[in-house]
Amino acid sequence: MSDHTRPFKAGDHAEVFPGLGHDPYQLRGKLHEPSVCPSCGVVYTGGRWQWLPRPADAQEAACIACRRTADRLPAGYLTIDGDFAAQHQVEIIDLLRRDETRTRAQHPMKRIMSIESNGGATLVQVTDVHYTRDLGEALKSAFQGTLDIKYSRDQDLARVHWRR
Repeated sequence: MSDHTRPFKAGDHAEVFPGLGHDPYQLRGKLHEPSVCPSCGVVYTGGRWQWLPRPADAQEAACIACRRTADRLPAGYLTIDGDFAAQHQVEIIDLLRRDETRTRAQHPMKRIMSIESNGGATLVQVTDVHYTRDLGEALKSAFQGTLDIKYSRDQDLARVHWRR
């Protein structure tokens, strides 16, 4: 019986998002500290990416978010559709952009790569699996509707669908 089909027992620690962890963009080793991303200017120091002034002795290394964006390979897709969504598209996109500004200040790798609208539906491509879910939750919190979240078992990928 696999960990995901047997009943939960006190003290068990199940994987929160089964199957994730095979992200080719995650660091495989330590970067030189400090390092700076030549595209966006975020600084890697203290074991994480942070918005800091560029240190004089920094080496250059592309950050995860810039690499994903350059490769056009998002970690998540947020699909937005429905009559309400079509009628309130400007408000919805404004909410997403405000959330990104607030989130990105503390978590530089959580970014919106693109927002494309086509025929009443909107597709948002995101650089972080968990941030894709967070954006869907923000839409549901602000506008109600239904939210469906699916995580790929073989890739570090989330597909989130919000509809109203």
